[in-house]
Amino acid sequence: MKKYKLFINGKWQDSKSTVKDKIINPTTETVVGTVIKATPQDAVKALKAAEKAQLKWRKIPARQRADILRAFTAEIRKNKTQLAKLITAEQGKLYKVAQFEVEVTCTFIEYACEWARQIEGDIVQSDNPDEQIWINKVPRGVVVAITAWNFPLALAGRKIGPALVAGNTMVLKPTPEAPLSTLSLCDLAKKAGIPDGVLNMVTGDVEVGKALVESPMTKMVSMTGSTPTGQAIFRSAATNLTHVQLELGGKAPCIVFDDADLDVAVAGALHSRFDNCGQVCTCNERMYVHEDIYDAFMKKFRKAVKALKMGDPMKLSTDIGPLTTSAGVELLEQLIADSKGKGAKIRIGGKRPQGKLYEKGNWFEPTILENVTQDMPIVHQEIFGPVLPVLKFKTFDQVMAFANDSDYGLAAMVFTKDMNKIMRLSQELEFGEIYINRGHGEQHQGFHNGLKLSGTGGEDGKYGFEQYLEKKTSYVKF
Repeated sequence: MKKYKLFINGKWQDSKSTVKDKIINPTTETVVGTVIKATPQDAVKALKAAEKAQLKWRKIPARQRADILRAFTAEIRKNKTQLAKLITAEQGKLYKVAQFEVEVTCTFIEYACEWARQIEGDIVQSDNPDEQIWINKVPRGVVVAITAWNFPLALAGRKIGPALVAGNTMVLKPTPEAPLSTLSLCDLAKKAGIPDGVLNMVTGDVEVGKALVESPMTKMVSMTGSTPTGQAIFRSAATNLTHVQLELGGKAPCIVFDDADLDVAVAGALHSRFDNCGQVCTCNERMYVHEDIYDAFMKKFRKAVKALKMGDPMKLSTDIGPLTTSAGVELLEQLIADSKGKGAKIRIGGKRPQGKLYEKGNWFEPTILENVTQDMPIVHQEIFGPVLPVLKFKTFDQVMAFANDSDYGLAAMVFTKDMNKIMRLSQELEFGEIYINRGHGEQHQGFHNGLKLSGTGGEDGKYGFEQYLEKKTSYVKF
């Protein structure tokens, strides 16, 4: 069982708090670790360490900062098996997917390292004689990072890489539900040569997060999580006008037009609903299928869903493991009961599975709901589990209206061979990411950007990296 203190200024430290949070394995309901429930005073201590360290860290050439972070990823890879097992134990993710998450953590950081020699400003002509205007990009200072439980390690890497390469220091608050794998990075960071105070981690609840966000020492907040939490962070950051970057919830539509390649569409829709047990913000949360190919498509899709294997997440043959939280299972039951009461039909699944393996843990069967209508809550509320409502549509304009009928705007998936449709939907769909003829899964050089209540600021690529830089303008008379 893992027992973690707080990692501040390069050392594991105790807190005046005597409260410890237990981390529960969602497969077996056993305790796999404990973490200190930190206090606001601990948060301030971590921020002070980061603020002091940033004065030296920002003066190190970006290329050298990147070299240190590459050494960090080398240490992560040496511990890939241990970290992947820890992710599975604390979050319930399939072990084969957890291994992929460890690798993605490294590639997030390594991609950020590629920007070390590309931090560029501008020299602009002045209206005055014998004068130049210099626009420099500089580190913001201390960055607070707050992560979510569905990809605890990868989300940490996504924020650590660009923040530190850009010359900032960080206080990271791991998700309370699955903090162990993220905390394991601290010793690896120390071993790789990341200076004391550059990367700090504190665990705790809303009070700790509030103390981190509201402090005048904090110059940027990067958070991945729920929309209500993001809204609370936005309000808390307002006092100091702290720069905020938020990646929040989603309700991605998956649209299958009548000219789609059905096999490609089935594979993409299947992966994008049941990846990580449906606990992905960009997942296929509601599927719209053209009425002319509905029967043919659904016949193939139902067959593929029935073939999914639920079971022990450590087995490589398993396709569906447990959900991370028991509250997630209860939400699925509520949404399905409400939908059934309004006329929806369960075609596959719809309940907790039976059997000895499933007597403990947060299990729910892969589920398809049909005869669903646009006004049902399940079409609008984020599901975050292996349940999919399916609707028919007739026309392009109708399905665009259905898809955009959402408070969220993170991702959408579309399957069509018609370039005219592709050109129109790329303009008309109100989502920051649109996947055309494939399932979800962004790339590092893209831009992970949510519209509406799905966030602000965005991550990844050129535009994501620049979130971690401030601009300063100098008027130089000579």
